[in-house]
Amino acid sequence: MIQSLLLFCGSRPGHDPAHAELAAGFGALCAARGVTMVYGGGRVGLMGVAARACMAGGGRVIGIIPRLLMTTEIAQDGLDELHVVETLHERKALMHRLSDAIIALPGSIGTLDELFESLTWRELGIHDKPIWVLGSNDYWEPLTALLTHIGDAGFGPAHLGQLAEPLADLAALSEKLGDAHHGNR
Repeated sequence: MIQSLLLFCGSRPGHDPAHAELAAGFGALCAARGVTMVYGGGRVGLMGVAARACMAGGGRVIGIIPRLLMTTEIAQDGLDELHVVETLHERKALMHRLSDAIIALPGSIGTLDELFESLTWRELGIHDKPIWVLGSNDYWEPLTALLTHIGDAGFGPAHLGQLAEPLADLAALSEKLGDAHHGNR
């Protein structure tokens, strides 16, 4: 049973409003299912949208933010827990420790860094947590194609393109979460 879900996503909203709608829906879904949202701690971009939607729905939110990003990502107020760490490496390690599964919504190179480290750790057997990617308008299709290409070219295992499972929509995520509500608030 998934009790906590690690979210990687953008510190910007992106140009397509569908991404912010997806982030809000994600936060609301976590709250409705009783799944703790673990994320980067910021109040900007898709991160902030998802966190505020989860909190508005009565959900539990844990943020982990490096001190160096306190001024650019600006920590979200009102979180159940906010951990301020010294490095990005500490951030990622703590986020992983506090989560049962991982999901990436649209974002930039920081999101990709976090996602790729999670994929690498899974491929190396450091964790076996599910990893999902969810984005409007086939946002993750180029990444999935690249991972498949890397495997096909012999630089990774044949299953590399399947390490992160693309989800079609929030309904697909809801199915993956199952009945996770267990009163963790």
